[in-house]
Amino acid sequence: MSNGALPMSRNLSAAIFDLDRTLISGSSSTVFMRHLTEAGVADVGKNPLIEPLVELAQFTLKAVYDIAGESRLLMQPAKLAVRAAVGWNIGDVDAACAKAAKEIVEMVQPFARPLIEEHRAEGRLLVLASTSPLAFTTALADELGFDAVIGTSWANDGTNYTGELDGPFVWGPAKADAVEAWAVENGVRLDRSYAYSDSYFDSPLLALVGNPVAVNPDTRLAATAAIRGWPTRHLDKSDGVIKIGGREIQEWTRPLMRPELVAPYADISFHDIDKIPTEGAAIVVFNHRSYFDPTVMGLLFAKAGRNLRGLGKKEVFDVPIIGRLMRGMGGVRVERSSGSDEPLQAAARALEGGEVVMLAPEGTIPRGPAFFDPELKGRWGAAKLAAQTGVPVIPVGLWGTERVWPRSARLPNMNPTNRPAVSATVGDPVQLGLDDPDADTQAIMQALVDLLPSEARERRTPTNDELMQTFPPGYKGDPNAESERRPGTDT
Repeated sequence: MSNGALPMSRNLSAAIFDLDRTLISGSSSTVFMRHLTEAGVADVGKNPLIEPLVELAQFTLKAVYDIAGESRLLMQPAKLAVRAAVGWNIGDVDAACAKAAKEIVEMVQPFARPLIEEHRAEGRLLVLASTSPLAFTTALADELGFDAVIGTSWANDGTNYTGELDGPFVWGPAKADAVEAWAVENGVRLDRSYAYSDSYFDSPLLALVGNPVAVNPDTRLAATAAIRGWPTRHLDKSDGVIKIGGREIQEWTRPLMRPELVAPYADISFHDIDKIPTEGAAIVVFNHRSYFDPTVMGLLFAKAGRNLRGLGKKEVFDVPIIGRLMRGMGGVRVERSSGSDEPLQAAARALEGGEVVMLAPEGTIPRGPAFFDPELKGRWGAAKLAAQTGVPVIPVGLWGTERVWPRSARLPNMNPTNRPAVSATVGDPVQLGLDDPDADTQAIMQALVDLLPSEARERRTPTNDELMQTFPPGYKGDPNAESERRPGTDT
């Protein structure tokens, strides 16, 4: 890492990251100051009369910052903080901040890490641009493996800090100026570069680059981004997830996700919900029987208190309003005929960020005799994801959903006096070898079968009417000619 000149090249581009509320969710200053205090560098003093008031003020300012972001008022203490550093030994500060940096690196938001690696792989210079003093952030930039750091410089006499600034307070327009000066000095093309920040006061910086991104934006930056067409991201969530007031759509709607409110026309029972992990990544699979399945799975996850990222076929995502909502909830669009690995790559990124991914290995609702086959057949997606990420696969057996909304019906049964019984049963993680997708897929499908009632394992010959209920409305073909269909295909 260097905050000086880098090798000159007309083709250099950079990825410029703000720190607080961008790379990490809150403020780094409390971590730095704690380590400085523990090292005996910063003597905050202890007065039993005023200490509680000071702590209350600090707590209030931090809470306001964490919720609303930067403001001119909150930046005044940061600007004046240099005066408290008078007499601080440079070596002692470096040692304390090096320890703080190791702690802060662990606070980097889960989806910031792959983003950083993506820029590194593309050959862009990685730059940490923060208002925080370079005395604090230089060690952090080193720990992150960044190429440069831009920030507020404190004056020193070669041994100690003097309590004065050495140059401007790098905030707002001054921060943009510092980045622009660095880019000129190092031959970096800002029109080819990226910048990430949460703060409206970094709008001048974002406007400098060809690829500005508002990350966890405060209210004014969110409005600015909407007007200017800048993309918005939340690096604690999968790309595309919408947050309102700091919470996902799924979290806002969770109190309403009750069977009696969402589906009063079905008698839904849930079993062993506690087998869904309360935190960390998981691949949740379910057997596909009906258009009603996503509703039941949504209710299940609402009860479990987890947000999910569902893989769904493109036909659903292409519906204007529903598709936008699904993307805003982190859904992954799958175009089954394309053969693209992008859906699995997106799902793997979600899992690496600690999220839950949901998919139906069958790909679509089985048609004809396949619907009644006791032996479920699936595709490799879940097995490949498990092998790639090492994440547990949790099976959920669904039963009775086709009585609510069979494939042959354009709308569900909505008669509250005739409520079909529906069940969702969660199983233990599937034991997988992770080296043979065929064997692992068979194990996953068998685990789903094991969660179904005994009648699901009985081989029988369905009636013609039963077969026709497994086809879309208006189907005119031979319902018995569908037994060779490849799982997950419609043709």
